[in-house]
Amino acid sequence: MLLRTFGWSFGITAAGLALAGVLWGPKGLAIVAILSVLEISLSFDNAVINAGILRKMNAFWQKMFLTVGVLIAVFGMRLVFPIIIVAITAKLSPWEAVRVAIDDHDRYESLVTGAHPAIAAFGGMFLLMIFLDFIFEEREITWLGWLERPLSKLGKLDMLSVAVAMIVLVIAATTVATGVPVHGGHGTVDKGETVLLAGVGGLITYLVVGGVSSFFEDRLEDEEEDLDDEGPAGGGAAIPEERGGATASQVVGLAGKAAFFMFLYLEVIDASFSFDGVVGAFAVSNDIFEIALGLGIGAMYIRSLTVFLVRKGTLDDYVYLEHGAHYAIGALAVILVITVKYDVSEVITGLVGVVLIAASYWSSVVRNRRLEADSEASEDKTEVTSGV
Repeated sequence: MLLRTFGWSFGITAAGLALAGVLWGPKGLAIVAILSVLEISLSFDNAVINAGILRKMNAFWQKMFLTVGVLIAVFGMRLVFPIIIVAITAKLSPWEAVRVAIDDHDRYESLVTGAHPAIAAFGGMFLLMIFLDFIFEEREITWLGWLERPLSKLGKLDMLSVAVAMIVLVIAATTVATGVPVHGGHGTVDKGETVLLAGVGGLITYLVVGGVSSFFEDRLEDEEEDLDDEGPAGGGAAIPEERGGATASQVVGLAGKAAFFMFLYLEVIDASFSFDGVVGAFAVSNDIFEIALGLGIGAMYIRSLTVFLVRKGTLDDYVYLEHGAHYAIGALAVILVITVKYDVSEVITGLVGVVLIAASYWSSVVRNRRLEADSEASEDKTEVTSGV
């Protein structure tokens, strides 16, 4: 199970580190290894969130997540995306941006860092919406009940999460986005308009991609309910032929539009998580290929971990993990907005996520032990009552 899920990650790690050693020597190998660990530490909560979505998809789309999704994550978000950002913000042609990335590392670092306010605002608003929609949703199992139950009642108000996100964005645009230090220490600049526009872009992206995926997911659930209602017991049509535990209709649905848009949603989530890693990587190296290789190896492990969590049923066994991951997302969203103006160490960012997930895991373990003890006590009471 472990080797089957992480085999590709182990292989790519070995090949990637060997390539780094050949191209850049021991120093390059060490940098790539550090960047890989950085990406894993910053994105562990991403794996938990992804697993919650991926478990709704069939084996085909899980494989797509590990193949096509990895290509998008490694080459798209860690290599191509920063170059596109440089081209747009510096008003360069794509070819000139590529030349700068390859030949002028210092200028490339400066341009990417200069684009950080827009990147942080976009990613911050997208992640904040994920957290808000989770915390405002009513659910049977709560981790921090004293906080989640009152907020779930407030969540009955339509579009509350959007309103809260917009308030946060306006506050950010009028506070942390003013007097942003210019990279290199030469004065400050007002990034209020940039942050506002990028934040609205992140909000719209979430509403469109998340809304469309939810629409098709709800349609699929309705179709499944109709199939149950129309079975032989209800006097309707016969139950469709099953394939691997799912009906033929379900297989088509899971591999169709619903799964496709959920896949897109997963990729946008991964992109939002990768923003801080890409920008933070410049504290270690300003070589685009070292960054892409190191973060790419880390991204591969996050994807393997996601599939591992799905196949092991970890989220069902440890029910508070999703709560901890969403709280980590909320913290990351706030940190991203703060980094528009202030430097926040990647160590702090990574530790926040790890601590929250570790706490939710331990709470899940305690809950499971308590339920097991209650179950054993109930069985003992039943035996005594029955006279056994």
